[in-house]
Amino acid sequence: MKQLSKLLIFIISACITAVSCYYDSEESLYPSLGSSCDTANVTFSITISGLLANNCLSCHSNSTAASFGNGIRLENYADVKSKADAVSDAINHNGNFSPMPKNGGKLNNCLIIQFDKWISEGTPDN
Repeated sequence: MKQLSKLLIFIISACITAVSCYYDSEESLYPSLGSSCDTANVTFSITISGLLANNCLSCHSNSTAASFGNGIRLENYADVKSKADAVSDAINHNGNFSPMPKNGGKLNNCLIIQFDKWISEGTPDN
């Protein structure tokens, strides 16, 4: 009886461990989210500044760049335009620059596509 209860505890522990290590990505859970990426209306004032505000400015704002962002400021159009190619490499996790966001996962593909679309359109200030 004692061995049976030890075996039962082992099996329950193994099951709990196996289930607790499961990870789903947003793309695999909700594939329709990844299929509708609006690249027709990419603007700096809405699309790009929103991407930066939500993912970059905690380290790369004018007030935090010196302390946390290696001096790289991305708060206004002029700053972003001058570093657009470097930002693209960083968010695409290309080898030339440190992958961004720092210590975080890669941005969702739509945000990256929109940023790259803005660059391909000549980085307009719109």
